[in-house]
Amino acid sequence: MNWQTSRFSIALDRPLVMGIVNATPDSFSDGGRYSQASSALRHCEQLLKDGADILDIGGESTRPGSPAVGLDEELARVLPVVRGAVSMGIPVSVDTYKPEVMQAVLDLGADIINDIWALRQPGARSVVSGHSACGVCLMHMHRDPQTMQASPMDGDIVPQVREFLLNSAVQLCASGVRRERIVVDPGIGFGKTVEQNFSLLARQSEFLADGFPLLAGWSRKSSLGAVTDLHVDQRMVPSVAAALLAVERGAHIVRVHDVRETVAALAVWTAARL
Repeated sequence: MNWQTSRFSIALDRPLVMGIVNATPDSFSDGGRYSQASSALRHCEQLLKDGADILDIGGESTRPGSPAVGLDEELARVLPVVRGAVSMGIPVSVDTYKPEVMQAVLDLGADIINDIWALRQPGARSVVSGHSACGVCLMHMHRDPQTMQASPMDGDIVPQVREFLLNSAVQLCASGVRRERIVVDPGIGFGKTVEQNFSLLARQSEFLADGFPLLAGWSRKSSLGAVTDLHVDQRMVPSVAAALLAVERGAHIVRVHDVRETVAALAVWTAARL
């Protein structure tokens, strides 16, 4: 199985590590340490040294309750970082839901659009379907970042999330996007309770039955803090543990802050499977 993207056909025969680059001043996890293009690009270089397979660059925080960022501000944050990152010889993903940002980063050579809205914003699907080869990650989110945790989902969410992701992928295929360009993400923490998030991990294999590669994003999430009583800057160990559990249950890609530690843990996991 391969993930087709703008410049790379990414083999998914082993678990891949997507390194997070927050080009924002208000990230929940790293406090704006990489809000300047120069520091964000140095971080990209460090993540490459640490073993990242993909870089994921974002210019708008999507933590619960975070305010929306205007188009011009997001472009100013993201474009200089993408312009530098595409020269590093590694697939570059951009975390955005705005079609104007999608088009701008694809024009710069970005490989993947990672959209928390699963292309539900007006014009977003047209940008992706109009591109000849870019990869896309469709994520499930209940409500929106401003309200998602004020009123989380009800009941057994696994079939609800699975149906949403399958329908989103099928609709995108109907617009002309080949299946091999699509990855899905259940959206840990996006409008779900702690118990519901862990049900997504416990029953993750159910998502694989639909045939699309799966991305899991547990890194430093509040659900890990809820079960460990650890502050966000202390959640490296539970984040790595969650990434390993996700891979053990079939995730093809894990999106993480702590790349070096996750890569090391996956090396042990891989050795134990020989």
